Amino acid sequence: MDLRLTGPRARPRRWAAAAAAVVVLAGAGTWTAAAASDDAPPVQRRDTVMDTGGARIDTSYFTTPGSERRPAVLLAHGFGASKDELRAQAEGLARDGYAVLTWSARGFGHSTGKIGLNDPKGEVADASRLIDWLAKRPEVQLDKKGDPRVGVTGASYGGAVSLLAAGYDDRVDAIAPQITYWNLADALFPQGVYKKLWAGLFINTGGGCDRFEPQLCRMYERVAEAGKPDAAARALLEKRSPIAVGKHIKVPTLLMQGQTDSLFPLGQADAAAKAIRANGAPVDVDWIAGGHDGGDRETGRVEARVDSWFDRYLKDDKAADTGPAFRVTRTGGIDSTDGAAQLRGASSDTYPGLANDPRRVPLTGREQRVDNPAGASPPAISNLPGLGGGGGGLGQLSSLGVGLSLDFPGQFAHFESAPLRDDLHVTGSPTVTVHVTSDSDDAVLFGKVYDVAPGGGSQPVLPSQLASPVRVVGSGAAGGKDVTLTLPAIDHEVQKGHRLRLVVSSTDLGYASPTHPATYTVSLKSDLSVPTAPAVRTAAAPLPAWVWWLPLAGVLAALALLLTGRRRASAGAPDPDLAEVPLQITGLSKKYAKSADRYAVRDLSFRVEKGQVLGLLGPNGAGKTTTLRMLMGLIRPDGGEIRVFGHVIRPGAPVLSRVGAFVEGAGFLPHLSGRENLELYWAATGRPAEDAHLEEALEIAGLGDALARAVRTYSQGMRQRLAIAQAMLGLPDLLILDEPTNGLDPPQIREMREVMIRYAAAGRTVIVSSHLLAEVEQTCTHLVVMDRGRLVQAGPVADIIGSGDTLLAGLAADISDALVEKVEALPGVESAARADGGLLVRLAAPAHAGVPATAVAVPAEVATESAPAAPEDPARSALLMPPAGDRETAAARLLAELVRLDVPVASLGPHRRLEDAFLTLIGGEAG
Repeated sequence: MDLRLTGPRARPRRWAAAAAAVVVLAGAGTWTAAAASDDAPPVQRRDTVMDTGGARIDTSYFTTPGSERRPAVLLAHGFGASKDELRAQAEGLARDGYAVLTWSARGFGHSTGKIGLNDPKGEVADASRLIDWLAKRPEVQLDKKGDPRVGVTGASYGGAVSLLAAGYDDRVDAIAPQITYWNLADALFPQGVYKKLWAGLFINTGGGCDRFEPQLCRMYERVAEAGKPDAAARALLEKRSPIAVGKHIKVPTLLMQGQTDSLFPLGQADAAAKAIRANGAPVDVDWIAGGHDGGDRETGRVEARVDSWFDRYLKDDKAADTGPAFRVTRTGGIDSTDGAAQLRGASSDTYPGLANDPRRVPLTGREQRVDNPAGASPPAISNLPGLGGGGGGLGQLSSLGVGLSLDFPGQFAHFESAPLRDDLHVTGSPTVTVHVTSDSDDAVLFGKVYDVAPGGGSQPVLPSQLASPVRVVGSGAAGGKDVTLTLPAIDHEVQKGHRLRLVVSSTDLGYASPTHPATYTVSLKSDLSVPTAPAVRTAAAPLPAWVWWLPLAGVLAALALLLTGRRRASAGAPDPDLAEVPLQITGLSKKYAKSADRYAVRDLSFRVEKGQVLGLLGPNGAGKTTTLRMLMGLIRPDGGEIRVFGHVIRPGAPVLSRVGAFVEGAGFLPHLSGRENLELYWAATGRPAEDAHLEEALEIAGLGDALARAVRTYSQGMRQRLAIAQAMLGLPDLLILDEPTNGLDPPQIREMREVMIRYAAAGRTVIVSSHLLAEVEQTCTHLVVMDRGRLVQAGPVADIIGSGDTLLAGLAADISDALVEKVEALPGVESAARADGGLLVRLAAPAHAGVPATAVAVPAEVATESAPAAPEDPARSALLMPPAGDRETAAARLLAELVRLDVPVASLGPHRRLEDAFLTLIGGEAG
């Protein structure tokens, strides 16, 4: 199907005729109903796979009953996620009166196709196909035929789709992109410097280079190897960025950008706001507390503001409060009741930009020498990209006055202000000009501004943990070069008496610096220009003033209580009788969000002992993932408890240090070796190096010489084993593996099986969740089978498999079809069929409640010594095989009948695969 465009805003109807319609697979899709509270309308969900011409796209459509037409919303997910992450938000929008369509982008979830990083001919064209589909729905309001009233929203990857859809398809009426990019080339190659950690995380989160379009894979490998971008790489990413169609985005736009975000910093939203406003469209800007590096994403507030934005511009509700033109969330201290960071909003009637009302702050410092070490190692640390999620994050801590950055002596220059005479609130991007000379023609430098408290007793704070890179070319010429550093955009209050410190460093962990050793000299050429945006006013504090004036010691004490004291207090006393029991789950229950009576897990109880390899089985929706998340302390149960070595599991419980976990899709830095990746991961935990037991974990994982090679050279199986080794660091007593063999070929699966068995052989315990039942059968010693949130059966694998009703007769020679039919005609035999290894005989179910499931009926006239005559009552003329506990007798009686029929039997015994047992236990529904 041809997806070529005739212009940047070409309507789908102008594309090739064959592309005009969306082909729906699987008939009309599957409708389900979502639970609702008594006062909210029920939400219906329709799951459909659509063929968009280049891929099969998995979609879900949410509506409430009713014949009235309503606006539609396309809801897009972030990179590495799928439509499943959006269900709760989609249901909320549907209850608010919208028809909502979510989908998994190409290469994610159950959608097919290669990842194109929002290719106009791929993902963006798919979005227009979805709008075509919405235009045909009877529930959707139309502006004209084929043109639905539609808004688009999403975060990160989905936020870019929002912008791009508005640029390429003029049927889009309003957008609300969140924490996303305007120019992906600037995001990954800022000032010509390669953002290597984030680029590597992109590739690994996407599942590896081969999951991307070939030209993207080649571009990544070329840039990663060179350590810097080229013009072709920039051009490729810019063509897939909203900046490519910026002049055509003319719809109301709500831009919500994260302050703790080294991937897509505030400057990306600033560029988008300026461009879209220049087109005459309404634009509001909201700087939220969180971002890709962690912090509070303010999900509830963000979703509420998006709802209001669409109410105003899709429903034409003039009374809808869309909020101020500019809003920024500020951290104002610690809530003394629960240790959470206090957030306050500041706003203004106009967006101030990043250079509003600058104040000049003089800096002092002599010319200084800066060394770029060989290999650019060790690098300075301003942030740990991607490792600050989960509601906290380094940026969140820095906003509370906790400094976590690291600069190495000899590798940076620093210049400092005098103590400030008044409080100074920085809102925007500070700038400064420095003079740089180098003994190399290619220099990379990183600028950052620290907040330094008086007295020197505390670590300087790097606001939002952000640094700005710059590539300086030609500084080796006589006299050097003046360079203006545009420092990270931040919102940060510097208190009276504090100093500002400018640091210019030669390295940074998140970026690629030249690997050859070099020496730079850096001197000041200007004062520091600090934007202040005085019109941005902070809302009144909801807490007493003393909370905001807590000294740094108080902040640190509150954090310590948050991270340790609360966890200890809530963990409960350990049970000494369970001190040697790796896991005991008792009455565990977890309800679905916003539901009073629907359970993801209900009354679940089982126990796991040392040395076991436990398989956690169940169809989709059985509650396995929810159980594992509660076990890892990621979510709290609504009832019951989980004890690991006698300790109750709560988020952050100390006993979790004895638990290792592998979740599919672990990210590694592709240009570091396997060993270096593991060492970096362990260092990030803050635990002593000797506690890692690195060599033991590596020996169990069996990676051998591959540990010294770059991870980019690894096969999928080797990456999986490296991820298992990462989970084994510290040799946790309880190891949790979620789909560890996903995507592996048979030899790799066999190797992974041996890894798990070796690990448990030392007396440790492994819990593995997997859909590969044959592998579970060969690997696990015990099973827990779940269905619809409840326990179905638990016990040794042999007991669960061996309780079947099928026997395998090994044959010394082949037999005729007629003889197979005679065996099948035996009373009490349900079926007989040739199989690998002989004749597979399935016994019939009992005729009534008094006959056990393993009964084989044998007529009296064919009874032998091995099969005594039947009772005279013809209704009970059967020889009853005993239940499963006495299979030898059952086999002997069947054997007599097979011998009587001249079947050349060489052996006879029970035969049932785990798959048979599994389907029997869950009623035959595996999906």
